[in-house]
Amino acid sequence: MENTLLTWPKPPSACPASFLNYPPPGTIVCVAGLVILRQRPGTAKGVIFLTLEDETGTVNIVIWRTLYEKFRRAIISGRLLRVKGRVQSENSVIHVIAEYVEDISYMLDELPKLNM
Repeated sequence: MENTLLTWPKPPSACPASFLNYPPPGTIVCVAGLVILRQRPGTAKGVIFLTLEDETGTVNIVIWRTLYEKFRRAIISGRLLRVKGRVQSENSVIHVIAEYVEDISYMLDELPKLNM
């Protein structure tokens, strides 16, 4: 069986989740992954929280209300997203504060078909 990590259609310029502990806080990074969780708590004053998953782990994304309005369609309907933003670390939890969100769900069609 072919190694799926070699055939995975990696989004260009995306930092793997497992590497996010290396850049210092405030560094601009680009991450990409499958959307596994969307949260919009009523107490969060319009802030959206996403969790993306790539082949190395998960990434917590924070999206402020003004950015949500700009990238609403991608945030709501995207299954695979690329997010550019700043690394933030608090109490050993790493977040990416989104500045740009792109729906790259079309790349899912390029995944290798696994026979199970």
